[in-house]
Amino acid sequence: MLSTLAIAFSMSADAFAAALGKGAALRRPHLREALRTGLIFGAIETITPILGWTFGLAASQLVADVDHWIAFGLLGAVGAKMLWEGLFRAAERERPARHSFALLAATALGTSVDALAVGATLAFLGVEIWTVALAIGATTFGLATLGIMIGHAAGARVGRVAEAVGGVVLIGIGTGILTQHLGLVSFA
Repeated sequence: MLSTLAIAFSMSADAFAAALGKGAALRRPHLREALRTGLIFGAIETITPILGWTFGLAASQLVADVDHWIAFGLLGAVGAKMLWEGLFRAAERERPARHSFALLAATALGTSVDALAVGATLAFLGVEIWTVALAIGATTFGLATLGIMIGHAAGARVGRVAEAVGGVVLIGIGTGILTQHLGLVSFA
């Protein structure tokens, strides 16, 4: 149980950081928008370890060979967009009341690609994936929902800086995943 909770929180940390940035970019998000974001992030974060586990059972190298590039590309693109908007958007530009499903899903996919690798690893260890995947999804739902609300509160004070920092965090996460998989950095 303790291992499942540790995996759930570690897989949810980057989703929380992304949600902080997304919340900062919104104009007064309501709880309904925060819950919607949490649901999108949580659902995707539940599905990706199951997919990784399935791929791990079938062919582990298929996912392991490309997951870092996918994570780097998605997180880098979303992070760069957040950074650009945080630094260069007009101050008087109206912030959206909600983010599009496509933007939230792309961000959620980018932050959950590492869960593919975890799922594949769990398949090799013979771990039952359903409990772990549900724990990851539920934790991500809660942290992403909280992240939107905290990000908005911080965004009201710090505005564009919070969005830019969120973008840098996503780019950093993507770069970290890439360098670790390429063997340039070891986080042992």
